[in-house]
Amino acid sequence: MADLFDTTPADIPVAEPQGEAPRPLADRLRPKSLSEVIGQEQVLGAEAPLGVMLSSGSLSSLIFWGPPGVGKTTIARLLADETELHFVQISAIFTGVPELRKVFEAAKVRRANGKGTLLFVDEIHRFNKAQQDGFLPYMEDGTILLVGATTENPSFELNAAVLSRSQVLVLERLALADLERLAQRAEKELDKPLPLDGPAREALLEMADGDGRALLNLIEQVMAWKVDGKLDTDALSTRLMRRAAKYDKSGDEHYNLISALHKSVRGSDPEAALYWYARMLEGGEDPRFLARRLTRMACEDIALADPQAQSVCLSAWETYERLGSPEGELALAQAVIYLALAPKTNAGYAAYKAARALAKKTGSEPPPKHILNAPTSLMADQGYGDGYQYDHDAEDGFSGQNYFPEGIKRPVIYTPVERGYERELKRRMEYFAKLRTKRNG
Repeated sequence: MADLFDTTPADIPVAEPQGEAPRPLADRLRPKSLSEVIGQEQVLGAEAPLGVMLSSGSLSSLIFWGPPGVGKTTIARLLADETELHFVQISAIFTGVPELRKVFEAAKVRRANGKGTLLFVDEIHRFNKAQQDGFLPYMEDGTILLVGATTENPSFELNAAVLSRSQVLVLERLALADLERLAQRAEKELDKPLPLDGPAREALLEMADGDGRALLNLIEQVMAWKVDGKLDTDALSTRLMRRAAKYDKSGDEHYNLISALHKSVRGSDPEAALYWYARMLEGGEDPRFLARRLTRMACEDIALADPQAQSVCLSAWETYERLGSPEGELALAQAVIYLALAPKTNAGYAAYKAARALAKKTGSEPPPKHILNAPTSLMADQGYGDGYQYDHDAEDGFSGQNYFPEGIKRPVIYTPVERGYERELKRRMEYFAKLRTKRNG
């Protein structure tokens, strides 16, 4: 029985071929077998997930998670060839419910004829929850083997039901060595070397930013130039606009880079911190977002080990607001350096979380009556304020009274560290603890 959805309707005229149309280099170099795929050994190797699946003949539904240009579509197509499944490719951007119904119906027809279907869904995270749920019955009964591709974190973007029926495989950006192999393959295909000297060749690879398709597009441009000899880095940069680094201000890369900046500051590494700060600026990040996060770092990781850190951040933030870009970004860079080199403590942060947890646990426990005011005679009759000791009248200006609810045993919430100014606060804590024991002894 013919597959109605795979045939061209008779009423649509088909033009006679007029010779082979030009094909982009990336299409000409598309691997014809999995062994030709460059990179991704972590999923394609003999002992890697896909290698094991193919050798055992048990391919399951998959989600490919990785940046653009690393081979997600190519690997899916080759998997269909390896397993003799019919390959169908759709994009979540352009596909609606009616088109999905046609795809599923066509897959049913193929299955009835003994042919399985590998459905490759590009940008699968762009399907909403209801559309993602629509895949489930066809995955469960074997009508389709789903291979989805996404540049976003599947944990956040895909339904738990889809994830539970699939294996997530992480594809990585291509290393410089992988890109060099790809460049050599392109030179062989075009039958001529790149007109670049060594440093310029390396610069071209770096411009691709781990994206194999982008590299081939760049190579195609360079090969079209009519030049004598070899171009150096300056000549290459003049002729070729540098590719913008991958950065999505609302996606994974946004959170990955701010995490890298925060942890570099916490790790007292000003060089790494400045690098990630610059990476985010180069990607178009709002400096105000960075100013806010730097101030948070001052509160969370430096805190009372250097009370001046918050003031430095707020001052840099205000300087940016007055100067704007790009001059104001220098003030924020100086704050990055200051925070990275400041003494670190999370004692205040830990104490705050512990206090919140204790407050939640103890609910509505009232304060002890001796620290309550008694503005009315009724309140005074109830014992409000009885026994309160005015600390300024006590020896050393410290009474040592209990300020916790009477039903709570005094906890240890704040534990200063022996670093920076918090060393002095630790000394004071120990001093007051000793006095409190003496007063209550």
